[in-house]
Amino acid sequence: MKLISTAGLIVGAAVFFVLFDHLAFFRNVLEVYPVSLKNIGFLASLALVLTSVIVILLTLVSSHYTLKPILILLLLVAAIASYFMNNYNAVIDHTMIRNVFATNLQEAVELFSVKMVLYVLFLGVLPSLWVYRVEVKHGPWKTELISRVKIVALSLAVILLSVFVFSKFYTSFLREHKPLRYRTNPTYVLYSLGQYVNREFKGRSIALRHIGQDAKIPPTDTDRELIIVVVGEAARADRFSLNGYPRETNPLLKKEDVISLTNVQACGTSTEISVPCMFSMYARNSYSEKKGGATENVLDVLRHAGISVLWRENNSDSKGVALRVQYEDYRKPERNPICDVECRDEGMLEGLQSYIDGQHQGDILIVLHQMGNHGPAYYKRYPKSFEKFRPTCRTNQFDECSREAINNAYDNTILYTDYFLSKTIGLLKRNDRRFETAMIYISDHGESLGEKGVYLHGIPYFIAPDVQKRVAAILWLGDDFQAQKKWLKNRIGKEYSHENLFHTLLGLMEVDTTVYDKKKDILNAN
Repeated sequence: MKLISTAGLIVGAAVFFVLFDHLAFFRNVLEVYPVSLKNIGFLASLALVLTSVIVILLTLVSSHYTLKPILILLLLVAAIASYFMNNYNAVIDHTMIRNVFATNLQEAVELFSVKMVLYVLFLGVLPSLWVYRVEVKHGPWKTELISRVKIVALSLAVILLSVFVFSKFYTSFLREHKPLRYRTNPTYVLYSLGQYVNREFKGRSIALRHIGQDAKIPPTDTDRELIIVVVGEAARADRFSLNGYPRETNPLLKKEDVISLTNVQACGTSTEISVPCMFSMYARNSYSEKKGGATENVLDVLRHAGISVLWRENNSDSKGVALRVQYEDYRKPERNPICDVECRDEGMLEGLQSYIDGQHQGDILIVLHQMGNHGPAYYKRYPKSFEKFRPTCRTNQFDECSREAINNAYDNTILYTDYFLSKTIGLLKRNDRRFETAMIYISDHGESLGEKGVYLHGIPYFIAPDVQKRVAAILWLGDDFQAQKKWLKNRIGKEYSHENLFHTLLGLMEVDTTVYDKKKDILNAN
Protein backbone atom coordinates (compact mmCIF):
# COMPACT_ATOMS: atom_id res chain seq x y z
CA MET A 1 0.00 0.00 0.00
CA LYS A 2 1.24 3.48 -0.91
CA LEU A 3 2.81 5.54 1.86
CA ILE A 4 0.97 8.65 3.03
CA SER A 5 2.34 11.50 5.11
CA THR A 6 0.92 12.45 8.50
CA ALA A 7 -0.32 15.74 7.05
CA GLY A 8 -1.90 13.95 4.10
CA LEU A 9 -3.79 11.56 6.37
CA ILE A 10 -5.03 14.39 8.59
CA VAL A 11 -6.22 16.52 5.64
CA GLY A 12 -7.79 13.51 3.96
CA ALA A 13 -9.69 12.60 7.13
CA ALA A 14 -10.90 16.19 7.56
CA VAL A 15 -12.18 16.28 3.98
CA PHE A 16 -13.95 12.95 4.54
CA PHE A 17 -15.69 14.26 7.68
CA VAL A 18 -16.91 17.37 5.88
CA LEU A 19 -18.08 15.56 2.75
CA PHE A 20 -19.80 12.59 4.38
CA ASP A 21 -20.65 13.49 7.98
CA HIS A 22 -22.06 16.99 7.57
CA LEU A 23 -25.21 16.30 5.60
CA ALA A 24 -27.47 17.44 8.44
CA PHE A 25 -25.32 20.52 8.98
CA PHE A 26 -25.46 21.69 5.38
CA ARG A 27 -29.15 20.80 5.09
CA ASN A 28 -29.90 23.17 7.97
CA VAL A 29 -27.49 25.79 6.66
CA LEU A 30 -29.23 25.79 3.27
CA GLU A 31 -32.54 26.59 4.96
CA VAL A 32 -30.98 29.86 6.14
CA TYR A 33 -28.58 30.46 3.22
CA PRO A 34 -30.14 28.84 0.13
CA VAL A 35 -27.97 28.20 -2.92
CA SER A 36 -27.76 31.39 -4.98
CA LEU A 37 -25.13 33.58 -6.61
CA LYS A 38 -25.15 35.70 -3.47
CA ASN A 39 -24.54 32.78 -1.09
CA ILE A 40 -22.46 30.33 -3.12
CA GLY A 41 -19.10 31.84 -2.15
CA PHE A 42 -19.96 31.81 1.55
CA LEU A 43 -21.18 28.20 1.38
CA ALA A 44 -17.94 27.10 -0.29
CA SER A 45 -15.90 29.00 2.30
CA LEU A 46 -17.91 27.37 5.07
CA ALA A 47 -16.83 23.94 3.83
CA LEU A 48 -13.21 25.13 3.77
CA VAL A 49 -13.46 26.57 7.28
CA LEU A 50 -14.95 23.33 8.63
CA THR A 51 -12.16 21.33 7.01
CA SER A 52 -9.53 23.68 8.41
CA VAL A 53 -10.96 23.54 11.93
CA ILE A 54 -10.92 19.73 11.89
CA VAL A 55 -7.38 19.74 10.48
CA ILE A 56 -6.20 21.98 13.33
CA LEU A 57 -7.89 19.85 15.99
CA LEU A 58 -6.51 16.59 14.61
CA THR A 59 -3.04 18.09 14.30
CA LEU A 60 -3.05 19.31 17.88
CA VAL A 61 -4.40 16.17 19.56
CA SER A 62 -2.67 13.43 17.59
CA SER A 63 0.86 12.11 17.71
CA HIS A 64 2.94 9.43 16.03
CA TYR A 65 1.26 6.70 18.11
CA THR A 66 -2.22 8.15 18.62
CA LEU A 67 -3.14 9.43 15.15
CA LYS A 68 -4.65 6.20 13.87
CA PRO A 69 -6.56 5.27 17.08
CA ILE A 70 -8.00 8.80 17.31
CA LEU A 71 -9.09 8.80 13.64
CA ILE A 72 -10.70 5.37 13.95
CA LEU A 73 -12.59 6.38 17.07
CA LEU A 74 -13.78 9.64 15.49
CA LEU A 75 -14.88 7.88 12.30
CA LEU A 76 -17.04 5.44 14.29
CA VAL A 77 -18.51 8.16 16.53
CA ALA A 78 -19.21 10.45 13.57
CA ALA A 79 -20.90 7.61 11.66
CA ILE A 80 -23.33 6.90 14.50
CA ALA A 81 -23.95 10.62 15.06
CA SER A 82 -24.61 11.09 11.33
CA TYR A 83 -27.28 8.41 11.39
CA PHE A 84 -29.30 10.15 14.12
CA MET A 85 -28.65 13.66 12.80
CA ASN A 86 -29.65 12.77 9.25
CA ASN A 87 -32.67 10.62 10.05
CA TYR A 88 -34.13 12.35 13.12
CA ASN A 89 -32.58 15.83 12.77
CA ALA A 90 -31.18 15.26 16.27
CA VAL A 91 -28.68 17.51 18.02
CA ILE A 92 -25.95 15.61 19.87
CA ASP A 93 -25.39 17.83 22.91
CA HIS A 94 -24.30 16.84 26.43
CA THR A 95 -27.89 16.06 27.42
CA MET A 96 -28.30 13.72 24.47
CA ILE A 97 -25.05 11.99 25.39
CA ARG A 98 -26.31 11.61 28.94
CA ASN A 99 -29.48 10.05 27.51
CA VAL A 100 -27.32 7.62 25.54
CA PHE A 101 -25.51 6.44 28.66
CA ALA A 102 -28.85 6.14 30.49
CA THR A 103 -30.45 4.10 27.69
CA ASN A 104 -31.24 0.53 28.64
CA LEU A 105 -30.88 -2.50 26.36
CA GLN A 106 -34.55 -2.52 25.33
CA GLU A 107 -34.44 1.13 24.23
CA ALA A 108 -31.16 0.58 22.41
CA VAL A 109 -32.56 -2.38 20.48
CA GLU A 110 -35.52 -0.26 19.31
CA LEU A 111 -33.14 2.25 17.76
CA PHE A 112 -31.20 -0.47 15.96
CA SER A 113 -31.91 -0.87 12.22
CA VAL A 114 -30.40 -2.08 8.97
CA LYS A 115 -29.94 1.52 7.92
CA MET A 116 -27.94 2.25 11.07
CA VAL A 117 -25.71 -0.74 10.32
CA LEU A 118 -25.10 0.61 6.81
CA TYR A 119 -24.18 4.04 8.17
CA VAL A 120 -21.70 2.53 10.62
CA LEU A 121 -20.32 0.19 7.96
CA PHE A 122 -19.77 2.70 5.15
CA LEU A 123 -19.00 5.84 7.19
CA GLY A 124 -17.24 4.17 10.10
CA VAL A 125 -15.95 0.62 9.73
CA LEU A 126 -14.66 0.66 6.12
CA PRO A 127 -12.86 4.02 6.43
CA SER A 128 -11.44 2.82 9.76
CA LEU A 129 -10.09 -0.33 8.13
CA TRP A 130 -8.40 1.81 5.50
CA VAL A 131 -6.86 4.04 8.17
CA TYR A 132 -5.70 0.97 10.09
CA ARG A 133 -4.00 -0.57 7.07
CA VAL A 134 -2.50 2.51 5.42
CA GLU A 135 1.22 3.05 5.96
CA VAL A 136 1.99 6.47 7.34
CA LYS A 137 5.35 8.02 6.60
CA HIS A 138 6.72 9.57 9.78
CA GLY A 139 9.81 11.75 9.50
CA PRO A 140 12.21 12.89 12.23
CA TRP A 141 10.46 14.71 15.07
CA LYS A 142 11.82 18.10 13.99
CA THR A 143 10.54 17.57 10.46
CA GLU A 144 7.17 16.44 11.81
CA LEU A 145 6.96 19.45 14.11
CA ILE A 146 7.72 21.88 11.28
CA SER A 147 5.16 20.12 9.08
CA ARG A 148 2.51 20.40 11.78
CA VAL A 149 3.26 24.09 12.39
CA LYS A 150 2.91 24.72 8.65
CA ILE A 151 -0.40 22.86 8.36
CA VAL A 152 -1.86 24.66 11.39
CA ALA A 153 -0.67 28.02 10.05
CA LEU A 154 -2.13 27.33 6.62
CA SER A 155 -5.45 26.23 8.13
CA LEU A 156 -5.61 29.35 10.28
CA ALA A 157 -4.90 31.46 7.21
CA VAL A 158 -7.78 29.80 5.34
CA ILE A 159 -10.12 30.47 8.27
CA LEU A 160 -9.08 34.09 8.68
CA LEU A 161 -9.21 34.80 4.94
CA SER A 162 -12.69 33.24 4.67
CA VAL A 163 -14.01 35.25 7.60
CA PHE A 164 -12.48 38.43 6.21
CA VAL A 165 -13.85 37.99 2.69
CA PHE A 166 -17.31 36.92 3.84
CA SER A 167 -17.40 38.89 7.09
CA LYS A 168 -21.06 39.93 6.72
CA PHE A 169 -22.12 36.32 6.35
CA TYR A 170 -20.01 35.06 9.23
CA THR A 171 -21.25 37.83 11.52
CA SER A 172 -24.84 36.65 11.12
CA PHE A 173 -23.82 32.99 11.09
CA LEU A 174 -21.98 33.24 14.41
CA ARG A 175 -24.31 35.64 16.21
CA GLU A 176 -27.80 34.96 14.88
CA HIS A 177 -27.62 31.32 13.87
CA LYS A 178 -25.68 29.68 16.69
CA PRO A 179 -27.80 26.48 16.61
CA LEU A 180 -26.34 25.67 13.18
CA ARG A 181 -23.00 24.99 14.81
CA TYR A 182 -24.59 22.23 16.90
CA ARG A 183 -24.83 20.12 13.73
CA THR A 184 -21.09 19.96 13.09
CA ASN A 185 -19.74 16.42 13.29
CA PRO A 186 -17.66 15.22 15.05
CA THR A 187 -16.48 18.56 16.50
CA TYR A 188 -19.64 19.45 18.44
CA VAL A 189 -20.13 15.83 19.43
CA LEU A 190 -16.66 15.83 21.02
CA TYR A 191 -17.38 19.15 22.74
CA SER A 192 -20.62 17.73 24.11
CA LEU A 193 -18.87 14.59 25.32
CA GLY A 194 -16.39 16.78 27.18
CA GLN A 195 -19.26 18.68 28.79
CA TYR A 196 -20.91 15.45 29.86
CA VAL A 197 -17.72 14.05 31.42
CA ASN A 198 -17.05 17.33 33.22
CA ARG A 199 -20.56 17.49 34.67
CA GLU A 200 -20.53 13.86 35.74
CA PHE A 201 -17.11 14.17 37.37
CA LYS A 202 -18.09 17.28 39.32
CA GLY A 203 -21.47 15.95 40.37
CA ARG A 204 -20.30 12.73 42.04
CA SER A 205 -18.37 14.34 44.86
CA ILE A 206 -21.26 16.42 46.21
CA ALA A 207 -23.01 15.44 49.45
CA LEU A 208 -26.80 15.14 49.41
CA ARG A 209 -28.62 18.25 50.60
CA HIS A 210 -31.57 17.43 52.87
CA ILE A 211 -34.72 19.53 52.54
CA GLY A 212 -38.11 19.58 54.24
CA GLN A 213 -36.97 17.74 57.34
CA ASP A 214 -39.53 19.80 59.26
CA ALA A 215 -42.33 18.27 57.17
CA LYS A 216 -45.31 16.97 59.15
CA ILE A 217 -49.01 16.27 58.84
CA PRO A 218 -50.91 18.70 61.09
CA PRO A 219 -53.09 17.18 63.86
CA THR A 220 -56.17 18.77 62.29
CA ASP A 221 -55.78 16.61 59.16
CA THR A 222 -57.58 13.46 60.22
CA ASP A 223 -58.49 12.25 56.72
CA ARG A 224 -56.13 9.98 54.79
CA GLU A 225 -54.94 10.98 51.31
CA LEU A 226 -54.39 8.58 48.43
CA ILE A 227 -52.70 10.36 45.50
CA ILE A 228 -51.50 8.74 42.30
CA VAL A 229 -49.04 10.58 40.06
CA VAL A 230 -48.73 9.19 36.55
CA VAL A 231 -45.55 10.34 34.80
CA GLY A 232 -46.21 10.19 31.07
CA GLU A 233 -43.65 9.77 28.30
CA ALA A 234 -43.39 12.03 25.23
CA ALA A 235 -47.07 13.06 25.33
CA ARG A 236 -47.89 16.28 23.47
CA ALA A 237 -50.70 18.42 24.82
CA ASP A 238 -52.05 19.10 21.33
CA ARG A 239 -52.71 15.40 20.64
CA PHE A 240 -55.32 15.05 23.39
CA SER A 241 -58.90 15.50 22.19
CA LEU A 242 -59.61 16.93 25.65
CA ASN A 243 -57.55 19.91 24.46
CA GLY A 244 -59.33 20.31 21.13
CA TYR A 245 -57.51 17.80 18.94
CA PRO A 246 -60.04 16.82 16.24
CA ARG A 247 -59.35 13.10 16.53
CA GLU A 248 -61.02 11.33 19.43
CA THR A 249 -57.96 10.24 21.39
CA ASN A 250 -59.64 10.50 24.83
CA PRO A 251 -62.96 8.65 24.52
CA LEU A 252 -62.82 7.36 28.11
CA LEU A 253 -61.39 10.38 29.89
CA LYS A 254 -64.06 12.64 28.39
CA LYS A 255 -66.59 10.62 30.41
CA GLU A 256 -64.73 11.42 33.61
CA ASP A 257 -64.77 14.73 35.46
CA VAL A 258 -61.16 15.50 34.63
CA ILE A 259 -59.34 18.80 34.22
CA SER A 260 -56.96 19.00 31.28
CA LEU A 261 -54.46 21.83 31.49
CA THR A 262 -53.59 23.20 28.04
CA ASN A 263 -50.50 25.29 28.72
CA VAL A 264 -47.97 23.32 30.77
CA GLN A 265 -44.28 23.72 30.01
CA ALA A 266 -41.78 20.92 30.56
CA CYS A 267 -38.55 21.40 32.44
CA GLY A 268 -36.56 19.76 29.66
CA THR A 269 -36.90 17.94 26.36
CA SER A 270 -35.66 14.56 27.58
CA THR A 271 -36.66 12.11 30.29
CA GLU A 272 -33.20 12.30 31.81
CA ILE A 273 -33.67 16.01 32.57
CA SER A 274 -37.42 16.42 33.00
CA VAL A 275 -38.24 13.63 35.44
CA PRO A 276 -35.73 14.68 38.14
CA CYS A 277 -36.58 18.33 37.52
CA MET A 278 -40.35 17.94 37.91
CA PHE A 279 -39.94 16.33 41.34
CA SER A 280 -37.29 18.82 42.48
CA MET A 281 -37.78 22.07 44.36
CA TYR A 282 -36.06 24.05 41.59
CA ALA A 283 -37.61 25.97 38.73
CA ARG A 284 -36.37 25.18 35.22
CA ASN A 285 -34.21 28.31 34.98
CA SER A 286 -32.42 27.45 38.23
CA TYR A 287 -32.36 23.67 37.88
CA SER A 288 -29.25 21.77 36.87
CA GLU A 289 -28.40 18.09 36.82
CA LYS A 290 -25.79 18.77 39.47
CA LYS A 291 -28.19 20.56 41.83
CA GLY A 292 -31.01 18.13 41.20
CA GLY A 293 -28.89 15.08 41.94
CA ALA A 294 -27.44 16.68 45.07
CA THR A 295 -30.77 17.71 46.62
CA GLU A 296 -33.63 15.69 48.03
CA ASN A 297 -36.89 15.87 46.08
CA VAL A 298 -40.57 16.05 46.96
CA LEU A 299 -40.76 12.28 47.52
CA ASP A 300 -38.15 12.67 50.27
CA VAL A 301 -40.12 15.53 51.83
CA LEU A 302 -43.29 13.42 51.86
CA ARG A 303 -41.33 10.56 53.41
CA HIS A 304 -40.07 12.95 56.12
CA ALA A 305 -43.74 13.65 56.90
CA GLY A 306 -44.43 9.94 57.41
CA ILE A 307 -46.25 9.38 54.12
CA SER A 308 -45.96 5.98 52.40
CA VAL A 309 -44.37 6.46 48.96
CA LEU A 310 -44.26 3.83 46.22
CA TRP A 311 -42.69 4.18 42.75
CA ARG A 312 -43.67 1.68 40.04
CA GLU A 313 -41.54 1.74 36.92
CA ASN A 314 -42.39 0.72 33.34
CA ASN A 315 -40.04 3.10 31.51
CA SER A 316 -36.26 3.08 31.83
CA ASP A 317 -35.83 4.04 35.50
CA SER A 318 -36.66 6.87 37.89
CA LYS A 319 -33.57 8.90 36.89
CA GLY A 320 -32.55 9.04 40.54
CA VAL A 321 -35.87 10.34 41.87
CA ALA A 322 -36.88 7.12 43.68
CA LEU A 323 -33.50 6.20 45.17
CA ARG A 324 -34.76 6.61 48.74
CA VAL A 325 -38.35 5.30 48.48
CA GLN A 326 -39.93 1.91 47.77
CA TYR A 327 -39.29 1.03 44.10
CA GLU A 328 -40.82 -1.72 41.98
CA ASP A 329 -39.74 -2.55 38.42
CA TYR A 330 -42.61 -3.53 36.09
CA ARG A 331 -40.62 -3.80 32.87
CA LYS A 332 -40.38 -7.60 33.01
CA PRO A 333 -43.05 -10.32 33.05
CA GLU A 334 -41.64 -11.71 36.30
CA ARG A 335 -43.51 -8.85 38.03
CA ASN A 336 -45.78 -7.35 35.36
CA PRO A 337 -48.63 -9.75 34.53
CA ILE A 338 -49.70 -7.91 31.36
CA CYS A 339 -46.97 -8.41 28.76
CA ASP A 340 -47.02 -9.28 25.03
CA VAL A 341 -44.44 -7.70 22.73
CA GLU A 342 -43.54 -5.64 25.80
CA CYS A 343 -44.85 -5.16 29.32
CA ARG A 344 -47.84 -2.84 29.38
CA ASP A 345 -48.43 0.22 31.54
CA GLU A 346 -51.72 -1.16 32.87
CA GLY A 347 -49.74 -3.97 34.48
CA MET A 348 -48.56 -1.43 37.06
CA LEU A 349 -52.13 -1.34 38.43
CA GLU A 350 -52.12 -5.06 39.19
CA GLY A 351 -51.84 -5.72 42.91
CA LEU A 352 -52.00 -2.02 43.69
CA GLN A 353 -55.18 -2.43 45.74
CA SER A 354 -53.40 -4.96 47.91
CA TYR A 355 -50.59 -2.47 48.50
CA ILE A 356 -53.13 0.21 49.46
CA ASP A 357 -54.92 -2.15 51.82
CA GLY A 358 -51.59 -3.06 53.40
CA GLN A 359 -50.94 0.54 54.48
CA HIS A 360 -53.01 0.57 57.66
CA GLN A 361 -52.41 4.19 58.58
CA GLY A 362 -51.18 7.45 57.13
CA ASP A 363 -51.30 8.95 53.65
CA ILE A 364 -50.19 7.24 50.45
CA LEU A 365 -48.48 8.55 47.33
CA ILE A 366 -48.03 6.24 44.35
CA VAL A 367 -46.00 7.19 41.27
CA LEU A 368 -46.53 5.24 38.03
CA HIS A 369 -43.88 5.90 35.39
CA GLN A 370 -45.28 5.00 31.97
CA MET A 371 -43.67 3.68 28.84
CA GLY A 372 -46.33 5.88 27.28
CA ASN A 373 -45.43 7.29 23.86
CA HIS A 374 -41.77 6.32 23.78
CA GLY A 375 -40.49 6.51 20.21
CA PRO A 376 -39.50 5.75 17.59
CA ALA A 377 -41.33 2.40 17.79
CA TYR A 378 -44.73 3.89 18.64
CA TYR A 379 -46.48 0.81 17.24
CA LYS A 380 -45.10 -1.26 20.12
CA ARG A 381 -46.53 1.04 22.78
CA TYR A 382 -50.10 -0.24 22.64
CA PRO A 383 -51.93 -3.59 22.28
CA LYS A 384 -53.25 -4.40 18.81
CA SER A 385 -56.82 -3.70 19.95
CA PHE A 386 -55.93 0.00 20.29
CA GLU A 387 -54.85 0.41 16.66
CA LYS A 388 -57.74 2.68 15.78
CA PHE A 389 -55.91 5.08 13.48
CA ARG A 390 -54.50 3.49 10.32
CA PRO A 391 -52.29 2.96 8.41
CA THR A 392 -49.59 2.87 11.08
CA CYS A 393 -45.83 3.05 10.87
CA ARG A 394 -44.67 -0.38 12.01
CA THR A 395 -40.94 0.27 11.99
CA ASN A 396 -38.46 2.46 13.81
CA GLN A 397 -37.30 3.85 10.44
CA PHE A 398 -39.36 6.97 9.86
CA ASP A 399 -38.03 7.43 6.33
CA GLU A 400 -39.87 4.23 5.40
CA CYS A 401 -43.22 5.64 6.56
CA SER A 402 -45.47 8.49 5.56
CA ARG A 403 -46.08 11.36 7.98
CA GLU A 404 -49.67 10.12 8.22
CA ALA A 405 -48.60 6.62 9.31
CA ILE A 406 -46.19 8.00 11.92
CA ASN A 407 -48.86 10.27 13.34
CA ASN A 408 -51.43 7.47 13.36
CA ALA A 409 -49.14 5.24 15.40
CA TYR A 410 -48.44 8.09 17.82
CA ASP A 411 -52.14 8.87 18.24
CA ASN A 412 -52.83 5.22 19.02
CA THR A 413 -50.41 5.49 21.94
CA ILE A 414 -52.44 8.44 23.26
CA LEU A 415 -55.54 6.28 22.95
CA TYR A 416 -53.92 3.59 25.10
CA THR A 417 -52.83 6.19 27.67
CA ASP A 418 -56.46 7.32 27.80
CA TYR A 419 -57.45 3.75 28.70
CA PHE A 420 -54.68 3.42 31.29
CA LEU A 421 -55.63 6.69 33.00
CA SER A 422 -59.31 5.74 33.05
CA LYS A 423 -58.39 2.48 34.82
CA THR A 424 -56.28 4.45 37.31
CA ILE A 425 -59.24 6.72 38.03
CA GLY A 426 -61.42 3.64 38.49
CA LEU A 427 -59.02 2.35 41.15
CA LEU A 428 -59.17 5.69 42.97
CA LYS A 429 -62.97 5.78 42.82
CA ARG A 430 -63.12 2.42 44.55
CA ASN A 431 -61.14 3.96 47.42
CA ASP A 432 -62.93 7.31 47.56
CA ARG A 433 -64.87 6.49 50.72
CA ARG A 434 -61.75 5.62 52.72
CA PHE A 435 -59.39 8.29 51.34
CA GLU A 436 -59.24 11.74 49.86
CA THR A 437 -58.27 10.68 46.35
CA ALA A 438 -56.67 12.41 43.36
CA MET A 439 -54.70 11.62 40.21
CA ILE A 440 -52.17 13.87 38.52
CA TYR A 441 -51.00 12.89 35.06
CA ILE A 442 -48.16 14.87 33.55
CA SER A 443 -45.80 14.03 30.71
CA ASP A 444 -42.06 14.46 30.99
CA HIS A 445 -41.69 16.20 27.61
CA GLY A 446 -43.36 16.44 24.22
CA GLU A 447 -42.42 14.99 20.85
CA SER A 448 -41.64 16.14 17.31
CA LEU A 449 -43.50 14.23 14.61
CA GLY A 450 -41.86 15.50 11.46
CA GLU A 451 -42.50 19.23 11.79
CA LYS A 452 -39.66 20.93 9.89
CA GLY A 453 -38.06 17.51 9.45
CA VAL A 454 -37.54 16.98 13.20
CA TYR A 455 -38.53 13.77 14.98
CA LEU A 456 -38.52 12.47 18.56
CA HIS A 457 -37.20 14.87 21.24
CA GLY A 458 -34.05 15.98 23.02
CA ILE A 459 -33.35 19.19 21.08
CA PRO A 460 -31.58 21.75 23.34
CA TYR A 461 -34.30 23.61 25.22
CA PHE A 462 -33.70 27.11 23.95
CA ILE A 463 -34.01 26.04 20.30
CA ALA A 464 -36.48 23.17 20.79
CA PRO A 465 -39.85 23.47 19.04
CA ASP A 466 -42.85 24.13 21.22
CA VAL A 467 -44.23 20.62 20.63
CA GLN A 468 -41.28 19.21 22.58
CA LYS A 469 -41.85 21.57 25.51
CA ARG A 470 -45.64 21.77 25.90
CA VAL A 471 -46.86 18.65 27.63
CA ALA A 472 -50.14 16.96 28.44
CA ALA A 473 -51.31 17.39 32.05
CA ILE A 474 -54.58 16.03 33.46
CA LEU A 475 -56.01 16.04 36.97
CA TRP A 476 -58.82 13.97 38.44
CA LEU A 477 -59.94 15.01 41.91
CA GLY A 478 -62.17 12.97 44.21
CA ASP A 479 -65.28 14.12 46.04
CA ASP A 480 -63.33 15.76 48.87
CA PHE A 481 -61.63 18.24 46.52
CA GLN A 482 -64.69 19.98 45.09
CA ALA A 483 -63.47 23.50 45.96
CA GLN A 484 -60.06 22.90 44.38
CA LYS A 485 -61.71 21.38 41.32
CA LYS A 486 -63.94 24.41 40.83
CA TRP A 487 -60.95 26.74 41.28
CA LEU A 488 -58.77 24.97 38.73
CA LYS A 489 -61.48 24.55 36.07
CA ASN A 490 -61.48 28.31 35.64
CA ARG A 491 -57.72 28.30 35.02
CA ILE A 492 -57.10 25.48 32.54
CA GLY A 493 -55.37 27.82 30.05
CA LYS A 494 -53.11 29.50 32.60
CA GLU A 495 -49.40 28.90 32.10
CA TYR A 496 -48.06 26.23 34.44
CA SER A 497 -44.90 24.15 34.42
CA HIS A 498 -43.24 21.11 35.94
CA GLU A 499 -42.18 23.45 38.74
CA ASN A 500 -45.74 23.40 40.10
CA LEU A 501 -45.76 19.65 40.80
CA PHE A 502 -43.52 19.87 43.88
CA HIS A 503 -45.77 22.34 45.68
CA THR A 504 -49.08 20.95 44.41
CA LEU A 505 -48.24 17.53 45.86
CA LEU A 506 -47.35 19.06 49.22
CA GLY A 507 -50.63 20.98 49.16
CA LEU A 508 -52.72 17.94 48.24
CA MET A 509 -51.10 15.96 51.03
CA GLU A 510 -51.64 18.89 53.45
CA VAL A 511 -47.99 18.78 54.52
CA ASP A 512 -46.67 21.57 56.69
CA THR A 513 -43.09 22.45 55.73
CA THR A 514 -41.02 25.55 55.08
CA VAL A 515 -40.18 24.37 51.53
CA TYR A 516 -43.85 24.59 50.49
CA ASP A 517 -44.79 27.65 48.43
CA LYS A 518 -48.57 28.04 48.19
CA LYS A 519 -48.21 30.46 45.28
CA LYS A 520 -46.87 27.59 43.17
CA ASP A 521 -49.57 25.15 44.27
CA ILE A 522 -52.05 25.14 41.37
CA LEU A 523 -54.85 23.92 43.68
CA ASN A 524 -54.40 26.62 46.31
CA ALA A 525 -57.20 29.16 45.89
CA ASN A 526 -55.78 31.59 48.47
